[in-house]
Amino acid sequence: MTPGSRVRRGGFSLLELMVAMAVMALALSMLYRVDIGAVRGVADVAQQQRAGVLARSILDARDAVPAAGWREAGHDGGFDWHVSTAPWPTPPGLDVGATVLHEVVVGVQWAGRQGPRSIELRTLLPQARPEAGAAAARARR
Repeated sequence: MTPGSRVRRGGFSLLELMVAMAVMALALSMLYRVDIGAVRGVADVAQQQRAGVLARSILDARDAVPAAGWREAGHDGGFDWHVSTAPWPTPPGLDVGATVLHEVVVGVQWAGRQGPRSIELRTLLPQARPEAGAAAARARR
């Protein structure tokens, strides 16, 4: 070996280590962003499921709709909800004694991460039949 020659030993130079650290930091930051996006997506789905459960429980509160209709609104756990009904058109030629149906719409709104969100459930419920005792009492008056 001559006095002016350099011997390369195994290992990494400082520059190689710095480049490797920069690549690792970039990869970790991208993984972090993907992970945060997944967590936010799960939170959005959880909010939507809670809103659906609330709408379903409001709908399950009644088996029938009064003849005058059903209009109601409220607020529960960060969700605003409303219920409205409208008579469902009866097909012509249907039996006079047939059950009258009402279309029931339950809407739930909440503030999401990217602005207001909402869901809506629609179904048909029968109109409540007047009780026999109530009709007789009204007739006596």
